[in-house]
Amino acid sequence: MVKTAQDIILKPVITEASMEDLRAGKYTFRVMKTANKYEIKNAVEKIFGVKVAKVNTVTVRGKTRRMGRYEGTTPTWKKAVVTLAKGSKTISFFDGMI
Repeated sequence: MVKTAQDIILKPVITEASMEDLRAGKYTFRVMKTANKYEIKNAVEKIFGVKVAKVNTVTVRGKTRRMGRYEGTTPTWKKAVVTLAKGSKTISFFDGMI
């Protein structure tokens, strides 16, 4: 299966902590679980037209949830924090959120 840039970057993560990181040039995305740092870097550069300096990834474990007497877990997913290079422009998707 060929991974395209749109397959790798699933959606942005919009939380209070990720919005604070925007000031430092760090953007947080939910990404495909099998994607590595090089693929994430290339996908962000291709989709948004920016220069990426660094990519940090974290696998977020699913939480245990209950509905009455039944118990299950939410899915495990992967999060990527992308740091832009010094002279790079900002990602226009996040412009009005700071």
